[in-house]
Amino acid sequence: MKCVDDFRLRLGSHELIPIVVGGMGVDISTSTLAVEVARLGGIGHISDAMVHTVTDRRHGTHYVKDRLKQYKFNVGNLLDKSVAQFDLGLLAEATRLHVGKTMEAKRGPGLVFVNCMEKLTMNNPRETLRVRLRAAMDAGIDGITLAAGLHLGSFALIQDHPRFHDVELGIIVSSLRALQLFLKKNARHERLPDYIVIEGPLAGGHLGFGADWAEHDLAAIVAEIRAWLHAEHLDIPLIPAGGIFTGGDAVRFLEQGAAAVQVATRFTVTRECGLPDDVKQAYFRASADQIEVNNTSPTGYPMRMLKGCPAVGSGARPNCEAFGYLLDGAGHCQYAELYARELARLPKGQKIRIWDKTCLCTHMRNFDCWTCGHYTWRLKETSVREADGGYRLLDTEHVFRDYLHSTGDEIGLPIVKEDEY
Repeated sequence: MKCVDDFRLRLGSHELIPIVVGGMGVDISTSTLAVEVARLGGIGHISDAMVHTVTDRRHGTHYVKDRLKQYKFNVGNLLDKSVAQFDLGLLAEATRLHVGKTMEAKRGPGLVFVNCMEKLTMNNPRETLRVRLRAAMDAGIDGITLAAGLHLGSFALIQDHPRFHDVELGIIVSSLRALQLFLKKNARHERLPDYIVIEGPLAGGHLGFGADWAEHDLAAIVAEIRAWLHAEHLDIPLIPAGGIFTGGDAVRFLEQGAAAVQVATRFTVTRECGLPDDVKQAYFRASADQIEVNNTSPTGYPMRMLKGCPAVGSGARPNCEAFGYLLDGAGHCQYAELYARELARLPKGQKIRIWDKTCLCTHMRNFDCWTCGHYTWRLKETSVREADGGYRLLDTEHVFRDYLHSTGDEIGLPIVKEDEY
C-alpha cells in the first residue's frame, strides 16, 4: 500500500515532498509553522492578512496604534471610512518585515509561500494588492498563492517586477470556470501559473461556493480540471485542498495524478500554530454538529466556522480606523453599516448584537473568529487526553510525518511515556 512518501512534487527546479500547508490568517499559519514545514521538505504558507497586526505582535512595531491615532477623529463616522487610507509605504514596509524575517529563518530543502487574499480590499483594492504582492517578492518569498478572489488583474500588477518569472505563482480556484477566466485574462502576460490549488467544499474559512456547497465534490472538480488541461495541452501541477485529513486521503488524490495536496486543519492544533491554546482545545472538543457554513463574513463569501464562537453576535464597535482591511474602494464595510443601523434603531444604552455579519478584522485579530475545516471534529482522533482532561498539543513534525508515512486511513498518535501520568 502506497504512502505520500512514495510521491514527489516537481515545481520548477525543486523536488519537494508533496505536502503543502495552507496559509491560514491572521497569524494562524505562523512563520514558525511555515518554516518548520519547509525544513521538512514541503511547502509552508504564511498569510499577509492584516500584516500590520502580525508585525506589531511579532516584531514590536506600532502600525495599528499609529493608524488609529491618525484617524481617530473619524471613529464616529460609521457610514464613510474613505478617509482612513492605508499608507502604502508603511504597507510595503510591514510586508517586507513579515516576509523577510520568515525567509531569514527558513532552513532545509522546502519552500515558503505567502497566501495573498484579493478580498482584503483595504480601502484601495488595486493599489494595496499591488504593494503586498511586490513587497513580498522584494523580501525574497519563494512563491505566492493568489487566494480569495479571481485575481484577474494580479499578474498585471507584478509583470514588470524583476522576479516575475522567478517566484512560483499559483492560483486557488474552486471550479473549472474560475480557472478558465483567470487563464484567459492573464494570457497576454505570456506566463502560466506554476501550480493550481483546487479548493473543494470541505475547506476551512472562506469558501468559493454558494449555499449549494454540499452538492460539490473535490474529486470531481479535480478530474474535470485535469481533463480540460489535458485537452488544452497544458501541464500545470494540480494541488487539491479541503477535507484531506489522512495520508490515505492524500494518496488517493496523488494516485489520480495530483502533484501534491494542501492541508491545514490538522496543523491548527500544533504548538507552532498561532491560535491560543484555549482555542486549540475548543477545536479538539468540537462535535460535527458544531461546524457550520454561514454568511457572516463581510467579504460576501460563505465561511465555515464553529458555532458559538465569540465573533458571531458580538456587536463589536467597528474598528476601521485601526484595521479597515475589508473596506471597499468607497470606504464601506457591510458590518459597519449594520452596526450604524442598529445604533440608530435601538434605545440609547441598549447592547448591540449583530448576527448578520461579523466585524471580521477585530475578531480575526483577537482569535475570536473560529474558522475551521469540515473535519475539525475529527481532531480528537489525532491526539491523546491529558490528566487535566484537555488534549495534548502536537508538533508540526509529528503531523507532517504522519501524513507522509501513514498508510490507509490510519492516524499516528503522539507517544505517551509511562511516567507522564
